[in-house]
Amino acid sequence: MEHILSLTKDNIQQVVDTSMQQIVVLAFWAQPQEESVAMLRTLEQIATQNTGRFVLAKVDCEAELEIANYFRIQSLPTTLVLDKGQPVDGFAGVQDSAQVMAMLDKYLPPMWQLQLAQAKELLALSQVSAEDLATATVLLKEAQLGSNQAGEVSLVLADVYLMLGELTLAQAMLDKVGLADQDGYYQSLKAKLMLALDAADTPEIRDLQQKFEQNPSNLVLLLELSKALHAAHRDDEALALLFEVLRQDLSAENGAVKQTFMEILTALGQGNPIASQYRRKLYTLLY
Repeated sequence: MEHILSLTKDNIQQVVDTSMQQIVVLAFWAQPQEESVAMLRTLEQIATQNTGRFVLAKVDCEAELEIANYFRIQSLPTTLVLDKGQPVDGFAGVQDSAQVMAMLDKYLPPMWQLQLAQAKELLALSQVSAEDLATATVLLKEAQLGSNQAGEVSLVLADVYLMLGELTLAQAMLDKVGLADQDGYYQSLKAKLMLALDAADTPEIRDLQQKFEQNPSNLVLLLELSKALHAAHRDDEALALLFEVLRQDLSAENGAVKQTFMEILTALGQGNPIASQYRRKLYTLLY
């Protein structure tokens, strides 16, 4: 159902049915009553800013007098909160956005729960695209901030990071999950992570690591190892190796070390926490 609609005799049952699952706000107004038009505009703005949290049903009392009489509306504007088919709150007259939201927040689900639900819907699609994963990641990061690191959000975000091959980030999310949330889903994600880590520990990487340990001054080997680690989504390890060299010489290997370091940061993107961490470290060297 649309988040803003006009309530009529034809769709009133559908709106009442919707209120069994979601809060519906009824806005009673009439064109000749200027205050009611102004109140309606405020409610429309709030509904748009909170898309998905409630449905705004507008009742034009000139056209839908029977509905106004049914709800015993005595003055305009009047705003009612409908929950499970029954008015549970409301007010007559004009209120500003802050006053309206103070009332609605008593009945609406927190924004982070809505963001979590939207992310889950994207991940439940039969074919999840790269764009879907990017959108889900943004939603879950916002939900994480709003929920004060809720375990359920961390689990779903860990799942997304596993889909993206971001194993270090997936591990970091799972490490945040408390004992109370370490359910079957958590155990499944831990198993996926272990399999992914095993798959990322390739013979090529092990061979390069052994050679580099034997000759730590060979920066050509370092660059090969860093690129191999990046290809295996082991970016934290790759960046740590490169940064250790840059910390001593920013122009190491004629600038190739810094170039590879920057290329990995660029590939990870602006929103990646590992990239953000190492960008800050690089800035401390530059400035």
